[in-house]
Amino acid sequence: MNEDSMKRIRKAERVNHFMTGLLYAVGGFFLVLLIVLAGYIIISGLRDLKPEYLSFTRQGIGNQFFNTVYLVFWSLLISVPIGVGAGVYMAEYAGDNKFTKALRVSMEALSSLPSIVVGLFGYLVFILTFGFQWNLLAGALAVSILSLPSITTTTEDALRSLPKSYKQGSMALGATHWKAITTVLLPAALPRIITGVILAAGRGFGEAAALLYTSGQSTVLNWNNWNLTSITCPLNPMRPGETLALHIWVLRTEGALHANSTEVANVAAMILVLLTLGFSISARILTWRINRKSTGEK
Repeated sequence: MNEDSMKRIRKAERVNHFMTGLLYAVGGFFLVLLIVLAGYIIISGLRDLKPEYLSFTRQGIGNQFFNTVYLVFWSLLISVPIGVGAGVYMAEYAGDNKFTKALRVSMEALSSLPSIVVGLFGYLVFILTFGFQWNLLAGALAVSILSLPSITTTTEDALRSLPKSYKQGSMALGATHWKAITTVLLPAALPRIITGVILAAGRGFGEAAALLYTSGQSTVLNWNNWNLTSITCPLNPMRPGETLALHIWVLRTEGALHANSTEVANVAAMILVLLTLGFSISARILTWRINRKSTGEK
């Protein structure tokens, strides 16, 4: 090997070491930023925490906490089947034609829409068109629109990244295309699909703008009333429901109308951060266990 080749190799190694260090630095920066931000929010919430702030009364945030979880449940119930199905179609059935190209452009445009625009769309379609009042289901539909692109894209990328031998081997053993997708490809791609679901749930937990015009800013619940047609029943999706993110916005913008608004907002922000982190960690643990079971690891 001549001297010129050795110089090029050493130069390539230096560039490789530099770029590797740079990427580690970028990753470390965002990790530190996340820890500092979450730590600040949690410490502020713990400092202002009082038992009455966690109650299911007008002074507490218990009802808003329930509304947040319930709305995300409905949004995932709507967006996950549609998003995963669309991802399977794009990865396994759609050809390279004008329709699929237009579909990809539509998904990219949808993912870049401001949430306030989706909220206005939800207000016009889900509220005014059907003559309903503000309700949790309309908010869940609006959040689902925001979540669909990430779930669809993540599912498609996860399926396309799998080795071709997975599908070829299962079909060689007599499985149909659909059987190979449901029993081999989707379980193998599940960890990455869960990532899309976590992103969608995080969008739902923290969304406020789209819910201003759809789910409403009021919550009146009667925890002794389980008549699903009643406007005060906690499980009625057609009732107005203020979420934690929306409650924080109201407290920060209309704080003069609420006693101890700053303290309650800090506690609500802490609970929202812990809720998001808890959901993400739980989803990762569930994915890890499913992956171990499907691969036969002990």
